[in-house]
Amino acid sequence: MVTRPSLVAWPRGVRPGLGVGTGVVCAGITWLTLDTINQLRRGRNQFPRLAKMAGVVAVGWLSVTAAKALVGSRADRDGLRPDRAFAATPGSPWVSGSLDSAVDATTLGREGARFVHSYTPAAAINEVWMTDDPPVSPIRIFIGVETAATVADRVAVAIAELERTGAFDRQMLCVIAPAGSGYVNPTPISILEIATRGDCATVAVGYGLRPSFLSLDRVDVAADTQLLLLAGIIDALAARAKPARLVLYGESLGAGVQQAGLNRMAPTGGCLPGAVDRALWVGTPGGAGRDLFRARLDAAGIAHGTVDHPGQISTQHDPRVWFLEHDADPVVRFAPDALWRQPAWLNEKTRGSGVPASMSWRPVVTWVQLLVDTFFATNIRPGDFQARAHDYRADLGEVVRAAFALPMSDAAGQRLERVLRELEQDRAILISHHEFRPGHEAN
Repeated sequence: MVTRPSLVAWPRGVRPGLGVGTGVVCAGITWLTLDTINQLRRGRNQFPRLAKMAGVVAVGWLSVTAAKALVGSRADRDGLRPDRAFAATPGSPWVSGSLDSAVDATTLGREGARFVHSYTPAAAINEVWMTDDPPVSPIRIFIGVETAATVADRVAVAIAELERTGAFDRQMLCVIAPAGSGYVNPTPISILEIATRGDCATVAVGYGLRPSFLSLDRVDVAADTQLLLLAGIIDALAARAKPARLVLYGESLGAGVQQAGLNRMAPTGGCLPGAVDRALWVGTPGGAGRDLFRARLDAAGIAHGTVDHPGQISTQHDPRVWFLEHDADPVVRFAPDALWRQPAWLNEKTRGSGVPASMSWRPVVTWVQLLVDTFFATNIRPGDFQARAHDYRADLGEVVRAAFALPMSDAAGQRLERVLRELEQDRAILISHHEFRPGHEAN
């Protein structure tokens, strides 16, 4: 485990620390097992020993539970507190939390506040399209988990916000499944807003305030949220003479919960409503839910394609459903059955991009390696777009445009890439400097 290659580089000290820790645990288990067998052979009563061991296990379990509750409680407090840069009421009437909105800005949470304040400014849109014509103001709807008490109530508020802003009549309406904390990657949303010159709307409904690894117990709530939200939007679009193009987007845990919601849509087949024009899911976590959804797509005859990088776009036949997944993304590759079964991606003679040729499967060991890999799969530096492991920012410009059929010239595409990096850098500066500049929410 310490010496074998893995999908991502681990920080110095992790490998020897993991080796020592695993060795100590294994040695302890071995000693206890052998000593217990020896005591049983001598006919000694093992009840006191077993009681002590059970007590140790119980104390350990209670300690882990208490630590998790403490960390989760702190994450909830931090997740509800907005950055000072985004604490003011949004200036655009086309976003949630503004003076025209029925959503209380204090309930958006940190990620929701970042989302609604960071709509793409007109200057950035015009820089890509090389024009001075004023674009349409983008619509961004975000409903925080604190905005209403139940899933049904939060979805009802979201539908009301979409009606208020006229989102159903825009060129495109994107339903986004956020991560556990409410985080929405701003890059794909900026791509949509720039490509449509602002004539689009995005909506996200939160289901928690904690990071994704602490939100796995919220997957059912998140899936119900996605299912109910999508049903309400489809009903509203059906009443329009010229409805918006409906597209779906999810990234990481967001991709997983959106697919989980669609898995609940019908027992067999029909896992993607006809009203959904396109869907793009990025870095979907591995596991049974992911595999089930793809099997249902196949059963329903819904065309889908998977790419590791934009260079593979030309090999696709313009499918309705797109998956962007790096071959060496441990979040995508991590699955429970890697404990006892060799995964297909390690069984191929020709390895995927970034998968070490010398990496091989070992029971338990490979699973532990992948688990550790997931903690170091993303190393984000604002404006420095990478296409590695669980960081997809460098791929999104081309893949989002292809997946959602958003035409753009090569020259405009190059300007788009530059602007996306500038927007991310500006946003990071605001967050880190704790400033607020009225009239510059998107920067």
